[in-house]
Amino acid sequence: MKNATACCPTGGSSRKVEVNAVTPPAALARIRQDVQSMHAYAVQDASGMLKLDAMENPHRLAPGLRAQLGQRLGEVAVNRYPGARIDDLRAALAAHAALPAGWSLMLGNGSDELISLLALACDVPGAGILAPEPGFVMYAMSAKLQGLAFHGVPLGADFELDEAAMLAAIARHRPSIVYLAYPNNPTGTLWDEGAVARIVAAQGAQGGLVVMDEAYQPFAARSWMDAARAAPGAHRHVLVLRTLSKFGLAGARIGYLAGEAAVIAELDKVRPPYNVSLLNAECALFALEHAEVFAAQAREIRAQRALMLEELARIPGVRAFPSEANMVLLRVPDAARAFAGLRRRGVLVKNVSTMHPLLVNCLRLTVGTSEENATLLQALRDSL
Repeated sequence: MKNATACCPTGGSSRKVEVNAVTPPAALARIRQDVQSMHAYAVQDASGMLKLDAMENPHRLAPGLRAQLGQRLGEVAVNRYPGARIDDLRAALAAHAALPAGWSLMLGNGSDELISLLALACDVPGAGILAPEPGFVMYAMSAKLQGLAFHGVPLGADFELDEAAMLAAIARHRPSIVYLAYPNNPTGTLWDEGAVARIVAAQGAQGGLVVMDEAYQPFAARSWMDAARAAPGAHRHVLVLRTLSKFGLAGARIGYLAGEAAVIAELDKVRPPYNVSLLNAECALFALEHAEVFAAQAREIRAQRALMLEELARIPGVRAFPSEANMVLLRVPDAARAFAGLRRRGVLVKNVSTMHPLLVNCLRLTVGTSEENATLLQALRDSL
């Protein structure tokens, strides 16, 4: 309840009336109840903080390249809908990723949109989505929003794939889609190749799709794209999902989904027209033309990750898990206390301790610059 001032209709003095500010509008009845019961994807307020919570590339372009990009974006015809330049971006990404023969790709407004479109396209009777947990929250959210069943299969104690449980779940549920994040978020794990291959084969044998989510591919030791190139016939049901967000363009929102051309052609039918901004596409083309700059940034992040893991291993009471991404998952004695202590010291990380029982007392740290990492590590020591 809050007070509001209303004027007397007869011209008399103003009076205070009670207005119920929390009464929902009647139109809410037309919004699905399951949607109203969900939580929106949360983005933490990072004002004035050292932001190490969202796995962003900490490196900006050099001033000269920023000036070139600004000039180039200034020439974009923003009065026109995106056209042939989007085809140029598709071709550039296909070359950059070295797609297997017979594969093509579709673009998304980030990989999040593509995950939603996959659920939409695969919504056939009895459809479901299956993924290891803990994993990226959008797999389950996209299923729920589309009215599909979601089947989460817990990882092992050290966040390894439970191959037997995955195979049993595929046989039992016959999902339309199996997601395998490679590496996984929030654990940073790059799973055993043999286990992944057997899961891929089992899902193919029952007629479903596998989506290898390679959002963190710039920081990983290997890519499943190599397996697809080596054995294209065994990967006709496999899609590889990537994003330029971790590449270094989180603000540009460019994702892409690659797979056999016939499959991509069907999935592309549910993509909204003009879903990728012409400005974002031009930014991505510029970045791909300077891919060596971003590759150097990825090498530096990998080196900083190794140093961070070494330092974390020296802190009593902290267990850091191996990572092939630009993040590190660690377990501390009290995640809430450590998270609050870091915030008081101006450092923002992600408290994932309530996301899944396996993540109890876990924090996820983004790998930043050497200076940022030094600040983070000292703040962590002080917070413990």
